[in-house]
Amino acid sequence: MHYLVNPAPLGGGAVAVPGDKSISHRALMLGAIGDGETVVRGFLQGEDCKATLAALRSMGVGIDLLDATTLRIHGVGMHGLAAPPADLDLQNSGTGMRLLAGLLCGQRFSSRLTGDASLMRRPMARVIEPLGRMGADIGSNGGLPPLTINGNRRLCGIRYSLPVASAQVKSAILLAALYAEGETSINEPAPTRDHTERMLKSLGVSLRAEGRRISMTGKQPVRSAPVDVPGDLSSAAFLIVAGLLAPQCELLVQGVGINPTRNGVIEILRCMGAKIEVENCEMMGFEPVADIRVRSSELRGIDVDPSLVSLAIDEFPLLFVAAAAAAGRTRFAGIGELRVKESDRISAMAEGLRCLGVSVEESDDGAEILGGTIAGGSVESHGDHRVAMSFAVAGTIAEGPLKILHADAVDTSFPDFVGCLRSVGADLTVEHSATAGKLP
Repeated sequence: MHYLVNPAPLGGGAVAVPGDKSISHRALMLGAIGDGETVVRGFLQGEDCKATLAALRSMGVGIDLLDATTLRIHGVGMHGLAAPPADLDLQNSGTGMRLLAGLLCGQRFSSRLTGDASLMRRPMARVIEPLGRMGADIGSNGGLPPLTINGNRRLCGIRYSLPVASAQVKSAILLAALYAEGETSINEPAPTRDHTERMLKSLGVSLRAEGRRISMTGKQPVRSAPVDVPGDLSSAAFLIVAGLLAPQCELLVQGVGINPTRNGVIEILRCMGAKIEVENCEMMGFEPVADIRVRSSELRGIDVDPSLVSLAIDEFPLLFVAAAAAAGRTRFAGIGELRVKESDRISAMAEGLRCLGVSVEESDDGAEILGGTIAGGSVESHGDHRVAMSFAVAGTIAEGPLKILHADAVDTSFPDFVGCLRSVGADLTVEHSATAGKLP
């Protein structure tokens, strides 16, 4: 599947985005080991979350779909999961694989986690190493999937300093810590999204967060409680940047999670001169939520503050597009983690932007982009959902039609991305022909 985007002025208006992917994953897992029924409202029906849902069902968890975005999870308790009859296929979900590794290493049965070709290239040693220190027995293909998790292991709490800021690794350790004897303490080198900590607290688990240290005593039960999932800021960011770059546009993105460990994209864009206002702030359960209003802005190049990297790690492909449209030079540093995502996102974005006439210089952990105009043309998404969507936004202001190849993976995180972008005026069509790779 390919996208074809013709440049067109966006009309603005109000729009909502699907539920937060990170929170949806965590709601599934913690609801599954809860002590009763958990109703999840606003659940993201993306392919990644559906893979986690299917894995839990195969381990005996009853999950009812009440409507398109509402689930009822029949929790089986801390020790109620059953051995799956086959490998657990997480498809393209790195979050699903890493978090389930933490959850499953404390079970009485063994399991095997696998996925698609992209996921099988994602590094897992960063999870295996701390879980192994806790007593887990996890086999791998030289630190890559598939992961074989051997059950009936006695876990113990550890003190661990994360070598790389990673919410997925932190969350895997916390899930394992629920089954461990004693206290587990994690030090982060930089703040990362804290959805797991917030949700655990809301479900009756006691933990302490002091600066960049999170501590939790094991053997605590997880109670069941309703979970409301806000709109995903990572998805909203595509509409935000499209609105900022469009001429004479005002756009309101409604009901978006604004967790302070996720809002780096807003701070970076504001530093570039973006007109962004946060309105109607409230708490939705344990997460802050707001409407985000954006107005057309003349962006300028900046040196992005490295301290904001961990707060915006998923949004950097899109920030590359903002930099390409900004006046002057933008420098990104400390973003080496992007090289081990669904694709090498630094390389994928640099390659694509160069194809569109943008000057980009790469380094091992960063890039320098000289902004200006974005030409039309054809770019490869490398099967990466965030790369595909970022170039779709670029297409709205390109000087000619822009083809984005192999955009199938967008459904992993943003179902109906095409419909949302069209609803604010984008001229975006989807092509399914095997020969659709050339511009007309």
